[in-house]
Amino acid sequence: MGLRFGLLGTGFWATETQGAALAAHPEATLVGVWGRDPAKATELADKLDTRPYEDVDALLADVDAVAIALPPQVQGELALRAARAGKHLLLDKPIALDTEAADALVTETQARGLASVVFFTSRFSDGVNDFLRQAAADGGWHGVRATLFASIFQPGNPYGASPWRREKGGLWDVGPHVLSVVLPVLGPVEEVTAVAGPRDSVHVLTRHRDGAVGSLSVTLDAAPEAGAFSVDLYGEHGWRSVPGGDRSAVEAFGSAVDRLLEQVRTGHGDPCDVRFGREVVAVLRAAEASARSGRTVRVAEATGSDPVASG
Repeated sequence: MGLRFGLLGTGFWATETQGAALAAHPEATLVGVWGRDPAKATELADKLDTRPYEDVDALLADVDAVAIALPPQVQGELALRAARAGKHLLLDKPIALDTEAADALVTETQARGLASVVFFTSRFSDGVNDFLRQAAADGGWHGVRATLFASIFQPGNPYGASPWRREKGGLWDVGPHVLSVVLPVLGPVEEVTAVAGPRDSVHVLTRHRDGAVGSLSVTLDAAPEAGAFSVDLYGEHGWRSVPGGDRSAVEAFGSAVDRLLEQVRTGHGDPCDVRFGREVVAVLRAAEASARSGRTVRVAEATGSDPVASG
């Protein structure tokens, strides 16, 4: 059984990753493209040999699932609209910018029995998932040290002109990638302390439920010579480095399509579904609140709750 997809978004990621992967997937039919700029939607639809839609609801009526490549504040609204129309969801990270929007997605998908996958890129590489499963089974981890310093505002970078990335920074753009490989091993985060640093960096301490402590540093505006991406677990087994993804972005997105199809066929959930996406959003909200207030912030566990200062 294949799925008919609608693609929402017309930017670089929609074109080079999601659109390319959907057009090539043997069990996905790319029915059409919708974008906030109709001219760009027409251009991308022509490139992908599909149809542009000016009305998002008309596209939703013609598909089984949507893939969304839009800023998170836009994605959250449109994903909820799609879920209410009974469509399966293949979302980008973060799924939203607040826990209320994320909660609404979780509630709607569960109530309607919809499949969902959130595209944390490296979580769709077999080598990464094998490592995480083994690390979680081994246990005995005291914490993690992670640094993700990107430099997207250099000439020619396709993401440098993104307004939402300039506003929300590395915490919301690359922070989800770090959390996507930390949470499966160290477990849920209960408290967060964060401070802002030079070049729009954010430095986060996470206290996990079982006592482990994470140290995460992220930015999108690192000095070009200071770029880094490392995630290192430490504990009773010494140090272990989380491997990088072993697939291209297009290949990884094709795997995300496979996993959405598998959910639809079997009814079994996915480790990167909207519930996990909501967990990531809650940690990011807590970190943002901590950096702003200068206080440690508890990550609210109750659906619909906001982060609460704890001291």
